[in-house]
Amino acid sequence: MDSRELKALVSLLEDDDREVSSLIEQKIRSLGDTIIPFLEDHWENSGFNPLVQKRIEDLIHDLQFRTLTERLRAWKNSGGTDLLEGLWLVATYQYPDLSLEKLQQEIDQIYYDAWLEFRHGMHPASQIDTLNYVFFKKLKFGANTKNFHSAANSMLNVVLETHKGNPISLCVLYMLVGRRLGMPLYGVNLPNLFVLTYKVNDDTQFYINVFNKGLVFQKKDIDNYIAQLNLAPNPIFYEACSNTDIVKRVLRNLTLAFEKTGDDDRAQEINTLLKMLQESDSPSFDN
Repeated sequence: MDSRELKALVSLLEDDDREVSSLIEQKIRSLGDTIIPFLEDHWENSGFNPLVQKRIEDLIHDLQFRTLTERLRAWKNSGGTDLLEGLWLVATYQYPDLSLEKLQQEIDQIYYDAWLEFRHGMHPASQIDTLNYVFFKKLKFGANTKNFHSAANSMLNVVLETHKGNPISLCVLYMLVGRRLGMPLYGVNLPNLFVLTYKVNDDTQFYINVFNKGLVFQKKDIDNYIAQLNLAPNPIFYEACSNTDIVKRVLRNLTLAFEKTGDDDRAQEINTLLKMLQESDSPSFDN
């Protein structure tokens, strides 16, 4: 269909006959997200017609959600190798026009700030001290304790804007920057808390609580933490998790955020994305 035909099709959403408008909606959905610009244009020029505007808003959301689902499935099937892409896809749920390039540019700037402070051959402890200085002191990233369960904490673009986040979003940014600096950083799926591990080999490994300003701790501290929770030791509490595991945990947090605000429709949609990624034996932790 050409532009003229698409505009004519969208204009039929104003038909008062619900059966006709439903058929038009089905046709529009079948065309995919390429028709979204025409829907947006008609919304802006439809005058004050709340019913038509609501139909258009619902259609746009449905089309965008379908596209997100397809992109996230493709990301998973390709191996989920690009963690930033996975978190960008999550953010497009609420910010569909967000570009991956914009996120990359903002993270690049954090990397450059840290790179200026780094020196060749630095000891691991010095690397952590230096990145902590840049991340927490210079750039003032920190824990969003006032709105811990906010959906914004799962949106990397918002975290980059406000410099506030939850454990996993702060860990992701810290890890992405640290890896570019050559630091062997990986995510660790602790119950109720997401942390990082710095691991060169079995003899050189320690952990970092980014949510607590980059506090360094050891395996014995995890042992004590797990014991306090009355949980049996599990290798996943000590070793690196996959990028897909990280995105799944972000989606769990986002589902919880929407449930807490009573937004059941959004919670259900995010849960649909989670089920698409989720493996049957995956543990369910938060934050």
